[in-house]
Amino acid sequence: MAYQFFRNLMIYRLTKTLDWSAEYLQSQLEQGKFYPCGQGDMQKFGWVPPLKTSDLLHFSVGKQRLLLAKKEEKMLPTQVVKRELEQRISELEQKENRKLKKVEKQALKDDVVATLLPRAFSKYQQTAIWIDTDKQLIYVDAASSKRAEDVLALLRKSLGSLPVVPLAFANEPSSVMSHWVSNNTTPAWLIPLEDAELRGSQDNAVIRCKQQALDAEEILSLLQAGKSITKLALEWEGYLSFVLNEDGTLKRLKFSDEVRGKNDDILKEDVAQRFDADFVLMTGILTHLTDNLLDDFGGEKERL
Repeated sequence: MAYQFFRNLMIYRLTKTLDWSAEYLQSQLEQGKFYPCGQGDMQKFGWVPPLKTSDLLHFSVGKQRLLLAKKEEKMLPTQVVKRELEQRISELEQKENRKLKKVEKQALKDDVVATLLPRAFSKYQQTAIWIDTDKQLIYVDAASSKRAEDVLALLRKSLGSLPVVPLAFANEPSSVMSHWVSNNTTPAWLIPLEDAELRGSQDNAVIRCKQQALDAEEILSLLQAGKSITKLALEWEGYLSFVLNEDGTLKRLKFSDEVRGKNDDILKEDVAQRFDADFVLMTGILTHLTDNLLDDFGGEKERL
C-alpha cells in the first residue's frame, strides 16, 4: 500500500508530556481496536494498523508516531425507516382499534431499526493522526473540527488523558494575510495563488475569488475598504500548495509531483520501506512548513 499523504492539517499543541513509547502506545491502542459493526450496531470507531502489512496499531519512526482511526456507519435512510414505521403503526392501530401511545410508537421504531440494520449499507471513513513527540505537536488529517475532535476523543479514551489545545499563532492570520496581499509582502518562500476568500468585519458578506489576480485593483480596493482575507491559497514551490485559513488550519494540501516521486526508486514490492520513506519525507516537509508559518506569524500565541 502506498503512503497516503495528508490532505488537510489541524494542528494541536500537547500541553503535557505523555508516554509515547511504542510498547505502551500499542497496549493502550489495543483497547480501542476497530471491529466491524455487528448486526445490531449503528456504528463502530477504533484503531487499525497504518501499515497494512503490520499488526501494529501505530507506525513509528524515531520520535514520530502515525495512527489511523477507522469508522464504520450503517446507512439507514430516514424515509425508509419512516415508511416502514408508519405501515406498522397503521396495521397495529387497525388491528387493536385504538391509537398507539408515544412510548409504543418508539418501541416500534426501535424494532424497525433493529430489523433493517442487518441489511443496511456501511459507510467507511479513515482519519490519520501524526504525533511529533519531539515538538509536542499533534497533526490531524481532517477538514472539519468535528472530525478532528472525534479522533482526538478516541485517542484520549485510549490513553486515559490527552491535554491538547489548537495551535494558535501570536498574530492573527487574517490580518497578516491581508497585509501580505495589500502590500505585496508575502514571504519569499511562498507564492500567493489566485484563490482567496474575503470577509468584512461588520457584515456577513463573503467574497470568494477564483482565478483572480490578488494584486488586481478590485481586490486591493476591497482590502482598503475594510475587508480581510480569511482564506488564502499559497504555494511553497517544489514542495506543496495549500489553503491557509484564518483559524490557522490548512486545507487542500497538494504535494508536488517532485515530492510524490522522490521515493520512486524503491521497489513496489518493498511496501514497508516505501511507506517508511514517504512518511519520513512528508513529516519532514510539514515540520519545516509549521516552523516557517510560526516564524511568519510571530510565533505561538501565549496561553493564559
